[in-house]
Amino acid sequence: MANSHKISLLAKGMGATLSGLCRLLTGVQARWIGCEPSIASRIYYANHSSHLDGLVIWSGLPPKLRHQVHPVAARDYWGKTKLRRYLIHQVFRAVLVERNGENKSKERVLAPLETVLAQQESLIIFPEGTRGDGEQINPFKSGLYHLVRKYPDAEIVPVYFENLNRALPKGKKLPIPIICSVTFGKPLDKLGENESKEEFLQRARFALEELVL
Repeated sequence: MANSHKISLLAKGMGATLSGLCRLLTGVQARWIGCEPSIASRIYYANHSSHLDGLVIWSGLPPKLRHQVHPVAARDYWGKTKLRRYLIHQVFRAVLVERNGENKSKERVLAPLETVLAQQESLIIFPEGTRGDGEQINPFKSGLYHLVRKYPDAEIVPVYFENLNRALPKGKKLPIPIICSVTFGKPLDKLGENESKEEFLQRARFALEELVL
């Protein structure tokens, strides 16, 4: 995850292959309607509807930016097999967290995410905390608010998935060919001086819902 961690040619090749395969199977189209790809430190936050979510956002980025953008993923899922561990660490260079992180020390859970932002790199997070049904956006956990408060210069970009829950339904291991889209919206206004956690999270959720076509 650190800048000093060079990406091997094998990892780069696998990343390009998986990105191409993802686009082939889902026909995913990336739409940048509120911003453009940038090297700026960002927190891309999205609705969570399948295990393909992080890969789809990652694939929608220009290849030269991908090594600077780190998905946040569930340790219990991605740590199960040697292949998953290789992909998540070497190819996607993700940050792994415990799924029951809300019951642990907030500082401990957010520390690896803060390391990425401190290095002026970017995150992909799913503030709902768990997969939804793809039909509605559930209330957000508090992690996004705490990251924004500590790193106010990071751009907060809403990202909405359409049809991805149908491309890889819950309980299925292989994707179903179906046209999907990922929409990158306008970065949120900075956290207000007197804006509460609840107000900010509601504003962030509304910004995501506005991307629903």
